[in-house]
Amino acid sequence: MPLGYSFQITPEELEEIFARLQPYLPKYLTKVEPRSDGIRFEFEPFTGREEEPYEPATYDDPKLSYVREAEDEAEYLLREKARIVLSNLYGRARGEWKDAAYVADLKAVVQDAPALWKTYQHEFKALETAYDYLRTPEAGREWPSAVSRLVDAQDRTMAAAISFDLRAAEIAEVQDKHRSADLGHDAALKAAGYAEAKGWHIADASDYGKRYYSSWDSYPPLEELVRRLVEQQDAHVGKVGRLSGTAAGQ
Repeated sequence: MPLGYSFQITPEELEEIFARLQPYLPKYLTKVEPRSDGIRFEFEPFTGREEEPYEPATYDDPKLSYVREAEDEAEYLLREKARIVLSNLYGRARGEWKDAAYVADLKAVVQDAPALWKTYQHEFKALETAYDYLRTPEAGREWPSAVSRLVDAQDRTMAAAISFDLRAAEIAEVQDKHRSADLGHDAALKAAGYAEAKGWHIADASDYGKRYYSSWDSYPPLEELVRRLVEQQDAHVGKVGRLSGTAAGQ
């Protein structure tokens, strides 16, 4: 008679179950709370640097080892319930530990990412300003100098993008490593103390270090995004120069 996904445990059964499970309960278990929808477990906060919780084997325990239902139905059901309780306990502990390990690994790699992102944003805004200035009448009176300042802004923005990408690649590797954690990427970074990271541009780990990006790559690293933007700007400036008979070197 399989228990399925839903079964009832009486208070008397629960008391007996935990008496039998006592040798297998982890030290970090702080509270067990029976509820209408199951059993709630509370643990000491994990750091993520402990050993991953694993359910201990109980098949050699004379009070928990398997008993055939035909031999003793009541004992069979009690032991099956104990097995499920123990499995749920360690499953919950493992889930919380995975989240903590994710956060701990992020804390180790984020480092100067906030400053690098701030620098990139500053340089990108300066690049936009330099490019927008080319459309003004004033730029026409100093075209070579205005274009030169654009090139300088492009170079600074590219350098800032590359610097951030180096850190973002490490963050992306941690995110890839912890895909099985319950925490999402933004939530994990927030838990690590970086709520502002929601706005950071972090591509997939597999996208960093690629030599070629196709037009289908809609969320590549910053370096590639800046390269595409610079290419568009250069093409526009070049076309304006050709159509107007103006060149930066003239």
